[in-house]
Amino acid sequence: MLGYKNEGIIQLIIGLVTCGFSAIISIIEGIIYLTKSDEEFVATYINGKKGWF
Repeated sequence: MLGYKNEGIIQLIIGLVTCGFSAIISIIEGIIYLTKSDEEFVATYINGKKGWF
């Protein structure tokens, strides 16, 4: 959704190689996204173009 294709592809490859073990990283990243305010999210991930947590 945010246009981070390289990061998404890397996560997919790691997920396939580790048989889903990287899902823990995805869950942590999702929690971080959900706990940020809208302003923080926009400043960090859209304006700052930060691809990873």
